[in-house]
Amino acid sequence: MTQAITVTALAAVAAYLTAAVRLRRRGDAWPPTRDVSFSVGGAALAVTATTPGPGGPFTAHMTQHLIVGMAAPLLLVLARPLTLILRVTGPGRARRLLLAALHSRPATWMVFPPLAALLDMGGLWALYRTPLLTATHHQPLVHAAVHAHILTAGLLFTFAVCRLDPIRRRWNLRWRGATLLTAGAAHALLAKSLFVTTPPGTAVPEDDLQAGARLMYYGGDLVEIAIAITLAVQWYSTTGRTNRRRQRLSRGPSASRSQKSRGPSRAAGRTTDGASTPPAADTGATPIHARQTPWRAIRQSLHSMPADRPPAGRARRRTLQVACRILRRAE
Repeated sequence: MTQAITVTALAAVAAYLTAAVRLRRRGDAWPPTRDVSFSVGGAALAVTATTPGPGGPFTAHMTQHLIVGMAAPLLLVLARPLTLILRVTGPGRARRLLLAALHSRPATWMVFPPLAALLDMGGLWALYRTPLLTATHHQPLVHAAVHAHILTAGLLFTFAVCRLDPIRRRWNLRWRGATLLTAGAAHALLAKSLFVTTPPGTAVPEDDLQAGARLMYYGGDLVEIAIAITLAVQWYSTTGRTNRRRQRLSRGPSASRSQKSRGPSRAAGRTTDGASTPPAADTGATPIHARQTPWRAIRQSLHSMPADRPPAGRARRRTLQVACRILRRAE
């Protein structure tokens, strides 16, 4: 089982890096930080499967639980592997099947934040508050199934709360924030209960039990804070875009057009005929003489052109005069 986890994790890292290199060679941008995040997450899974954790048996088990169920899923999800697959896969049958699977109704409900939290936290409570933990020590299949569930549930929960890859239904920040708070409270409550009472059917020394419970409590808080920071960044980005959109809509198209239409005649304080004009009062509306219509712009360019120009310049002057008359009549 440990060898299978190690090989699978390393193969996933190699496939991810290969896809990222292929995407960059094609000319598309892909942040290197995502490569680092996925590589560290996959390496953490491989090391956890082959190396025993520090401390006593229960503390070592809790270290594996934190890495497999919380830290590694967060690093893998932050790398956006589904987005990378969709960008690398060209139009064809494989892309259509992947999109159909991602947009299917079962996949939508599996990443529903409360349901994903129930699968994740419910599995932990069932592991540490039933004789299931004792069964994992004597039955290899049960041990493998429990580890697979912890990893899968952690990935689903982190994917549902962070919502970085494209899915069919995008739940808003209220759902995801409330789910994160509830799951964090359930995780902290389980850690506090383990600090006092051992799991059923196990004989864990008190110092080992308390060290593992403290690791579960504070380590879980660190991962949940990292997820909360991800949500905060998303909220800040979304709110900033919404505010900029509202400002553009509140100004309206007329304001932007009036700002663009302010010509040099307003700045010079003169009309197109050269007579000086008093400064206009700031009433919020653009004065008529300051509106830069096309024929006024051509007329200003004619006034700025000297009369004694070469034949080519005189021909251009006559052409501009004709264009000025046509535009003025059309207006």
